[in-house]
Amino acid sequence: MSNHPAANTPHRLSDPRVLIPLALFALYVIWGSTYLGIRYALESYPPFLLAGVRFVCAGTALYGFLRLRGMAPPTPLQWRNAAFTGLLLLGFGNGLVCFAEERVSSGIAAVAVASMPLFAALFSGMYGEWPNRRESIGLAIGFAGVIVLNLGSSLSGSRLGAIALLVAAMCWAFGSAWSRRREMPPGPMNTAAQMLCASVALLIFGFASGEHFPAHPTTRATLAVVYLAVFGSLIAFSAYLFVLKHARPALATSYAYVNPPVAVLFGLLLAGEHVGPYDLAGMAIILFGVLVITLAKQKRAR
Repeated sequence: MSNHPAANTPHRLSDPRVLIPLALFALYVIWGSTYLGIRYALESYPPFLLAGVRFVCAGTALYGFLRLRGMAPPTPLQWRNAAFTGLLLLGFGNGLVCFAEERVSSGIAAVAVASMPLFAALFSGMYGEWPNRRESIGLAIGFAGVIVLNLGSSLSGSRLGAIALLVAAMCWAFGSAWSRRREMPPGPMNTAAQMLCASVALLIFGFASGEHFPAHPTTRATLAVVYLAVFGSLIAFSAYLFVLKHARPALATSYAYVNPPVAVLFGLLLAGEHVGPYDLAGMAIILFGVLVITLAKQKRAR
């Protein structure tokens, strides 16, 4: 057996200990940026058709690529499970975020969705997988940071937007907990199947509610849709499903605490939004909470 470094490279690259940090980085940065991407896309595209187009394009491209590579299609049971999970995660989870961002800022949307890890801990506990003591401390710290981050803001101006974001977080959390215990399509086929199923529901609901595609969308809005499809859907959602399968729920959902400060920073750099002392303090507390969750996960794995 060769001891040459090159002989071990493929194994190291497929090692979850290597891939999980890379996947989390993609979730932290890319999904943090998608809140601003949605804001730009909404300049021309209505919310549910925006989400539907995003997922039908990404899902069709990925599904076609995988089938050309010889990957078997999902079984009927896997299609059913992917449809239910995709409806919860992408249909309700993402569709309602797009709906809410017509009423609240991208940064506030990210802050509200940061309640998701708490719902995830609750739903995972219903299946007997409660967070351990250190993870609970990290979750509490992270949520405290979200509160500090939101001290200078308010969702009271749009109760409908606030309710939509809360329902989105709950649906995403339950779908994540439910899918961990079901037979899902393997690997990236899971991503493709969920996006395809969710896109059908989103497009039907969008047209049924009176939405229509813009006749003359702006270039920035269209580029935002492309960014959301390629980076937000193909890359980041695949990374999330990988982490969800190979890590504990508290770590897999920790991105929701990092996304608010990332979203605020993108708003500052690209949209000229203001960052105050509460924002900076909240970011620091949130990142510390994620650190506690990560260290708790590593200690548990030993």
